[in-house]
Amino acid sequence: MKVESRKQEIINAASILFKEKGYSAVTMRDLAKAMGIKAASLYNHIQSKQEILSTIIISLAEEFTTGMNQIVNSQNNTIQKLENIIDLHIDVTLRNADGLASLNNDWMHLEEENLQYFEKMRKDYEESFREIVTKGAEKGEIKSYNIEIMVFSTLSTLRTLYLWYPKQKNIDAELLKHDMVSVLLKGVV
Repeated sequence: MKVESRKQEIINAASILFKEKGYSAVTMRDLAKAMGIKAASLYNHIQSKQEILSTIIISLAEEFTTGMNQIVNSQNNTIQKLENIIDLHIDVTLRNADGLASLNNDWMHLEEENLQYFEKMRKDYEESFREIVTKGAEKGEIKSYNIEIMVFSTLSTLRTLYLWYPKQKNIDAELLKHDMVSVLLKGVV
């Protein structure tokens, strides 16, 4: 079993608080209280609340970017690539639902350099997804619906898994992956 560093413990605790209250509403005192330590002790491990937010968001965005790049560069057909994207989102959600709240809701609080870096990763990710869907429709591997509607509806569902899935008690990861792929790629009719 891997032992977490104190810095990682702080980041994990902050992720939970950011999800519950939002980044702007959380203070370093709130974080210290949640961890049962003095606020000054936090600064032995981190520089600022902004560092915590950047660490959460950038690490998740880089994980999605790496995953998408592997999917795009694979020799898989469109359906397999879309299944892999769904799996990627589910896997990341299962590992870090709290951090995804910051990725989706608090990214605009990143400072300029990290904000630009994040926005570029997000734009590139969406463009890669769009290209997979477009090429799949052109090849006849998937239906040729409006590309923007397909991209929006799929990514919106995947990006909000972090809100819905933790409340589910009777849905394990394998069922989630199987049924999510079926519903998103084949529909319900």
